[in-house]
Amino acid sequence: MKPDTIFKRAFNDALDLLAGIDVGRELPTENELALRLEISRTTVRKVLAAFKDKGLISPSLPRIKLRASAGRKDRYPDAETVSISAQVEKSFMLWISKDDPRPGTLINELELARKFGIATTIIREFLNRFQRFGLIEKRRNAGWVFNGFTTSFALELFEIRELYELRAAKSFAELPTTSNAWHELSSIRDAHVQLLEDIDLRYQDFSELDSRFHRLITSASPNRFIDSFYDIITLVFHYHYQWKKHDERQRNEVAVREHLAYIDALLCRDKKAIEKACRLHLGSARATLLRSTADDDSRLTPGIPRK
Repeated sequence: MKPDTIFKRAFNDALDLLAGIDVGRELPTENELALRLEISRTTVRKVLAAFKDKGLISPSLPRIKLRASAGRKDRYPDAETVSISAQVEKSFMLWISKDDPRPGTLINELELARKFGIATTIIREFLNRFQRFGLIEKRRNAGWVFNGFTTSFALELFEIRELYELRAAKSFAELPTTSNAWHELSSIRDAHVQLLEDIDLRYQDFSELDSRFHRLITSASPNRFIDSFYDIITLVFHYHYQWKKHDERQRNEVAVREHLAYIDALLCRDKKAIEKACRLHLGSARATLLRSTADDDSRLTPGIPRK
């Protein structure tokens, strides 16, 4: 993450927690805050020091809430709480979505760096992460080449996603009630309800919410090996089928409703209902993905016209 990203995100999360404490009441201990916010005690101390500077809490022990509420001016912009890698991923996906590159398309590091407003070294690092999966390829004297998505490629990744997410979803149900993940899950549920109420105008907002939801679930079962290639799973499942515009509004409404059933099962900690909702949603995602990759297969097969 870029400098202070973790602190800024923790600061915003702590503001949300502070909002639930009455003025004049004592704050939780540093250990409790570290546990609830899922951050280190060092970061907790930085956040508390910032709160003192802003007059939100008393400057001495015990720490007491002083202000009724914190205004928007106290929060850090969302863009400053997102890692560089996440920003590059989003920019890269938007670029693919807009330009719709065909298999064999050359990827120019310098051009992308200028387009995204970041250093070429960051672009190179980002591309290197995906090279081992075969989605893109580094060729001598030719730079990077986009190989495209195929059905076989997608199905292999789907097997991994299904196994991992089912396990993570069950682990999510076992998180302690003090975990900040439950607060985030409730916030995500509210966002789904709001989107559903205005689905005709906002159906394109689903992609970002979809990514946010699934990343929260998988965070409940951290695995360094899975995490190392979950970016590529995200790229395919959370973005690729999103830019297939046919019946996008209907697909997204179905997905929102499936998410809500999935979220409610998680909130109830009902493992049977969780598995059922998870399998149903992943089944729908699988079917959508297979339809979306059909075009890419035809691009790679001579004599088959692109629909």
